Amino acid sequence: MGREIGTTEYTRSQRTRYRRELRRNLDLFETFLDTAEFVDEGTVGVELEMNLAEQDSMAPALIADTLLEDLDEQYVHEIGRFNLEANLPVTRPDGTGLGELETALGAAIDRADEAARARGARVVPVGHLPTISEDLFADESWRAPGARYEALESSVMEARGEEITLRIEGEGRGVDTTFDSIAPESACTSMQLHLQVPPEQFAAAWNAAQAIAGPQVALAANSPFLLGRRLWHETRIPTFVQALDTRPPEYAAQGVRPRVWFGERWITSMFDLFEENVRLFPALIPESREMAEEPLLTEGRSPRLHELMLHNGTVWRWNRPIYDPGTDLPHLRLENRLLPAGPTPADMAANAAFFYGIVHSLVHERRPLWSRMSFEQADESFQQCARWGLEARVRWPKVGRVRVADLLQQHLIPQAMEGLRELGADPAVVARYGEILTERARTGRNGARWQIDTVTSLELRGGTREQALAEMTRRYRAGVDSREPVHAWQVPARQRR
Repeated sequence: MGREIGTTEYTRSQRTRYRRELRRNLDLFETFLDTAEFVDEGTVGVELEMNLAEQDSMAPALIADTLLEDLDEQYVHEIGRFNLEANLPVTRPDGTGLGELETALGAAIDRADEAARARGARVVPVGHLPTISEDLFADESWRAPGARYEALESSVMEARGEEITLRIEGEGRGVDTTFDSIAPESACTSMQLHLQVPPEQFAAAWNAAQAIAGPQVALAANSPFLLGRRLWHETRIPTFVQALDTRPPEYAAQGVRPRVWFGERWITSMFDLFEENVRLFPALIPESREMAEEPLLTEGRSPRLHELMLHNGTVWRWNRPIYDPGTDLPHLRLENRLLPAGPTPADMAANAAFFYGIVHSLVHERRPLWSRMSFEQADESFQQCARWGLEARVRWPKVGRVRVADLLQQHLIPQAMEGLRELGADPAVVARYGEILTERARTGRNGARWQIDTVTSLELRGGTREQALAEMTRRYRAGVDSREPVHAWQVPARQRR
């Protein structure tokens, strides 16, 4: 979730100094962005967050602290003690790179799962662990150790001034409850995609990623259950927004932006996003470069911009800009944050193939998609697709109002695969992931749909909701072991009571 920090409390003078240094960072970055040489190797990378579940009950297993002792440096803490993050090796989308990514994802899951099984647990790559209950968050035992997490929670709660409200529509009355911590954020586990982009192409890549965010999240939705309730197909989206909302209701009513943010306009430069972050959002963790004992420059003389980068890490855009000073030369990345983890390595590699292919294709279109679509339309599509998954209907340029599964199958998946071919991906790789994505859209069965159908079937066979969620999670883990993409997983036959 970011770099560790040295303290959890800050004085007023420290906050004032941080604000001053933050603005200096911003001015320096504007000049540097216009004049510096950046690495442009077209590489891609993945961060995978996973859940830990007790092997028998499939309830959250609070063992991340000890489990990390058994794993190498590829694995790090996330905010929850039942979370784990794996950082995958950097690769490229050309050749067999995405196939190698699938292999690396499988290996990362398997290594962590082997260590977890030795401790009576399993690793579950899923957007929300379906067996999470409110009891998990009754005290602070859910939170991983680390000053960063403690400071983040303290700053969010202090800024908000009252309890966090989680209110999400869904089954029955949905979820409507309050927490005295940011605990629901730990329920959100994702697969984050990184794309290295040259400065002159960043605005187009970000606009493209925003424009296709709705169809992208519909295709990959995998988080339909939280706190025992069936909610959105991708419930991570509203959960993450609300769990880190520093605004009391009055501020929200006045139009103050949430820190988990889709945005409000197309951009013309990467600088637009950093400038908005500084202008619109107060600092949550005002740790200065001197406090962190970090040098001003890298060995290659690139500015580290400590304050700006730390602040950027506390504004959770679904597509986030990343400046990395590197060692010799700096580089820029687009971080795509809206995908859930899971279900299988094949599904996740296919999701990556879709994103990298469609962004490349859209960036090189003669008439950009975002010039034919309002930003509000893109935001509406994102919300609708998170709520209804592949069953959503969206408005799309030249197509009109359309079922998103049909839009994907007939237009966007073929376009993404063509983008992969243009990037130089191996024909067998394009064919494999094109087939997985197309079948998922054709059958309407992504991870969310499989979870919903399986729980429904188990309940019709006489199980309670708690029993159905635990059994579904066991079957889900078996599906991960099978390595078969989720559209091919079986759903238990329905037998009415």
